[in-house]
Amino acid sequence: MEAITRFWAKVNKIPNGCWEWMAGFAGNGYGSFYLNGKRVKAHRFAYEVLVGIIPDGLEIDHLCRNSKCVNPDHLELVTHSENVRRGLAPNTGRQYQESKTHCPKGHPYDETNIYFRTDRPGRECRLCRREAIRRYLKRVRSNRYCNE
Repeated sequence: MEAITRFWAKVNKIPNGCWEWMAGFAGNGYGSFYLNGKRVKAHRFAYEVLVGIIPDGLEIDHLCRNSKCVNPDHLELVTHSENVRRGLAPNTGRQYQESKTHCPKGHPYDETNIYFRTDRPGRECRLCRREAIRRYLKRVRSNRYCNE
């Protein structure tokens, strides 16, 4: 009973309906606290106390997309693949790449200096691509005469 009292002292109910965890967090942004010397995730603890056991093979999806939320009305049991499908992870890499404004060598990604790949998704700096092709052709041509 002491653990439950300790737990609820760290929850803040906010107007949008989320019950935000206000104490410790794991490295992945989910709330956590210690129970009998073991770190447990706050949203899992709340779900198991208020709803029931989480069956093997299922995990909790935050329907509100707030990883701090422990409100069981905002939590749903789903398979891992469903949780990933619903989540933001599939877009994270693409969004990160699209946010880049310059290539690694400092050339701007603008309408005159961007090459969209045809063999796979992605874009490249035209100046860097041109230089890479020059280096490749120089190497191929010099090797052609060495092998005869």
